[in-house]
Order: sequence, then C-alpha cells, then structure tokens
Amino acid sequence: MKRTNFLIGAVSGLAVVANSDHVFAKALSHAPLPGLPGSEKRCLVLINLFGGNDGLNCVVPHGDDRYYRLRPGLAIDRNEVLAIDSHVGLNPTMRSLKSLYDRRMVAVVQGVGYPNPDHSHFRSTEIWQTAAPDRYEHTGWIGRYFDDAALPKQNLFKGVSISRVLPEALVSARTDIPAIAGLGSYAMMADRNVAARDAFSRQAHDSTLPFASPYLAHVMEIEGDAQRSSEELPRLVSGYQAKAAYPSTGIGRSLALAAQIVGSNLGTKVIYVEHGSFDTHVNQRKTQDQLLMQFSDAIAAFYADLAAHGNDRRVLTLTFSEFGRRIEENGNRGTDHGEASPLFLIGGGVRGGLYGAMPDLAVSNMGNVRFSVDFRSVYATVLERWLGRPAATVLGGEFSKLPVLA
Repeated sequence: MKRTNFLIGAVSGLAVVANSDHVFAKALSHAPLPGLPGSEKRCLVLINLFGGNDGLNCVVPHGDDRYYRLRPGLAIDRNEVLAIDSHVGLNPTMRSLKSLYDRRMVAVVQGVGYPNPDHSHFRSTEIWQTAAPDRYEHTGWIGRYFDDAALPKQNLFKGVSISRVLPEALVSARTDIPAIAGLGSYAMMADRNVAARDAFSRQAHDSTLPFASPYLAHVMEIEGDAQRSSEELPRLVSGYQAKAAYPSTGIGRSLALAAQIVGSNLGTKVIYVEHGSFDTHVNQRKTQDQLLMQFSDAIAAFYADLAAHGNDRRVLTLTFSEFGRRIEENGNRGTDHGEASPLFLIGGGVRGGLYGAMPDLAVSNMGNVRFSVDFRSVYATVLERWLGRPAATVLGGEFSKLPVLA
C-alpha cells in the first residue's frame, strides 16, 4: 500500500484525498523565496476550461488570411473581433475580459503546450494537472506545492477545490484539500448515518481487530478534518458581502464563492474552479461563444468584487485547458482535438499584454498549432514569482520564467 490513495466522499461534493505515505513522512519546511514581500497573502485561482478550448476562435488571428481559408464556416469576421492589434484579437463575446485587458490586467500567453502532445482528454488532462508529460505521477503540481510549502496543518482551507471531485492537480502526499461544490451542499456523507460513522471510528481504535493497520487511523484523521471543515466554512465566510453582481451561471457562482473565501482571509493559497465542456466537435460557434461569454462576464465580476474589498492585487487567476483544437474545421462545423492553445493570467499583479509567438498557420504540426511555450514555464513563473516557492522542487526540473508578473 505504498502509494494507495484514500477517498472520502460528500453530499454533492466533498472529496479529501491523502497519500498513505503521509503516515510516515515528516513535513518539509522552507522559507519563501527572497524578494517576494507579501507572497504569504497571495492566492492563485486556477480555472480549468475543460474539454479542450479552441484557441483560434478564442484569441483570433484575424490578420492571417489562412485562418479564413481553413475555417470558412467557423472563422470570426474581422469586423467582429475585439482587436488587440493588427494580428490578433479576442472572441467578440469576451468584451468584459477585453475591458480588463485594456486596463493591463490580462496577460495572453499564446502557443502553450508541451513536447509530444497527447490528444486524449484523459491523458492530456493528467499531464497538465500533474505537470509530468514524460511520466506518470501520483500527485498534482499544486499538491506537491502544498507538500513543499508545509503550510500550517491546522488550516483546513489552505487549498480549496470548488468542484464535486478533487482534481488531480490538488492531490498531494501529505496535505488534505477539501472539494466543495457549494456551501449549501457541503457536508460529510457520514452525517447521514451517525451510527455508521461511530462504528467506523470504533474500528479505528479497536485493539481486538485481527489485523493491525497504520492506515485506518489516518483515514479517521482525514475524516475528522473533513467534518470540521464542513462545519466551519459556512460560519467563516458568512460575514462577507459581495460588492459585484455575479452572473447566475456555474462559473459565476463558483467565482462568487472564491471571492468569499479570499475576502474572509482563511489563509487560502490556491482555489480551483472548472468551466466547460469545450469539446466542440459539432456546431462549435454557439457552444464556445456561450462558454467564453460566461467566463468573461464571471471573471469581470470577480475582479470588481475583489477590487471593492482591496483584494484584486493579491489574487492571480490562471486558466488552462488540456489542449487546443485543430487548425482546420471539420465537416460538422466544429473542430477536433488539437495541441497548443493560449491561456490567460489575470489580476492586478499582472503585466498585461501578449506573450509567446502567434500561431503560424502555415507551419503546422500535422494540422495542429505548434507549441512555442512549455506550460511548465508558466507554472514555474507562478510558483516562484507569485507563490514564492522553488519551482524545480515541484516540477522536477528547471524551466524558463515569463515576465508576466509585476
């Protein structure tokens, strides 16, 4: 059972995962990197645009005629594009994000991917969440950050996933992270059956069992953390008053909860949110345009709310998707699984602008956008220049940093 993971479920969403190595491991302790005053108050919000967001209709190469030749039914008219410059611009549904971009609060990193990309949703998602394109990892890159940072154990909300299931990015060896679908549904499954929970607890401390296990007590420790967190979170965030009107969408509700968590000063370092699905094989324009508008409007409300509470400069948002889509549209007015795509870094601490190379549609990789920026460089930048941790420890190697943070 060296690397067995334990899972505790919850009503509509709590999932706490810890690796069994935690039983034997000692917490690591490191000081923040020098030159990062205030990093202890910063928070990273990860938004997973799951399903494979089409980068070419998100950050549109409106200055490239090949885009229009290869996408006669899908291409966005030049007159509709929210132009950033004469070469690229944003999808016309992203007016709220364009307003943030014009205020220098959005960095657009183009052509992000990794070597020898995988076109499977499952494997590529795993690669992005574990930051391990060349091997299989049992922990996520944020999970390893938590293990390395060794934040106070008594803080039950050092990381929060606003989702029904804990994403692989937050799975760690020594740190328990709650998954919360929503405040109203955040409770332990065991709450429904007190007798069952009590029986399980007695088993954990029963010396008459015909076996000895170091893991059962650890499972009970995780259950205890989950129980306490489900009871404490509604109370801890109850005093927060939103100062922006959030859209009544899934991502709007998720970011409203994220703002509550940030504004309640719970010591939360990372919040995970998901939005999608962007798997647009058929009739892409309607689906993607709607999802991008929902994202754009929700993120604008989020930063308006944060700014009203003085928190906009201490929250960095990073988007990612498991892959982009192919350059050429398919026969169903959609696009198929591709490779590189853009991502966004958003916040008051961002150096807004365009980064990375604009996709060269004339020099593709078997019809796919070639990557020019390794996604681990983005992660390394966030880890070292935002969260204040050595990136090599988490990512298993050195990667160049991008000048995207002020």
